[in-house]
Amino acid sequence: MDISDLRIALFSGNYNYVRDGANQALNRLVGWLLDNGAQVRVYSPTTKTPAFEPAGDLISLPSLPIPGRAEYRVTTILPPRIKKDLNRFAPNIVHVSSPDSAGHSAVRWAQRHAIPVLGSVHTRFETYPRYYNMAFLEPVLEAILRRLYRKCDAIVAPSDSMAQVLREQRMSYDVGIWSRGVDKTIFNPQMRDMDWRRSLGLADDVPVIGFLGRLVMEKGLDVFSDSIDRLVRRQVPHQVLV
Repeated sequence: MDISDLRIALFSGNYNYVRDGANQALNRLVGWLLDNGAQVRVYSPTTKTPAFEPAGDLISLPSLPIPGRAEYRVTTILPPRIKKDLNRFAPNIVHVSSPDSAGHSAVRWAQRHAIPVLGSVHTRFETYPRYYNMAFLEPVLEAILRRLYRKCDAIVAPSDSMAQVLREQRMSYDVGIWSRGVDKTIFNPQMRDMDWRRSLGLADDVPVIGFLGRLVMEKGLDVFSDSIDRLVRRQVPHQVLV
């Protein structure tokens, strides 16, 4: 099959309404596929204030704000209008990038129509409860994830370590690697700006420890704070930028 023969239905829990690493990878993938002749249709929750313009055609899925984290949304069901849209688009691959309600429904739809399913794993959602004193929920979430990923024809993970975790959790024993690399147009020494650095009170010759991400426990804030505390105790010169 040539790439121009591909008709991909991509299901995402957050394609562009909040910017993160996962949806940056998905948008770049879709942009590359479209540039090379494939057809892609994206199904995801949307908001009136997206973080950036989406790559490809984006169809809004019904969703609700997550309690206590209203900037994120969770899908509900696939209504008849979405299933009709899928039938009209007639994909020959379904790509599920989020293990939410829509992802489970998309896999069931694909199985009924004998369409292969690719699952891409971006986040270890099953670990989130342990950061909020609800670790007892982790086995339940693992079982739900296992039920989804075992129905996929192929699974990809961003690293060998993540792939090994999925094997150990019995999600699948055949996990591919979807490597990303580093965008050297952004992460480039030529972008160094000493005036900007000084404007933040950062010394020219002191190492700066940066934290880039959402300030929530599941992003490893405990590990970050413990690491900084160790540097302080050892009197290692440094500054912190969050």
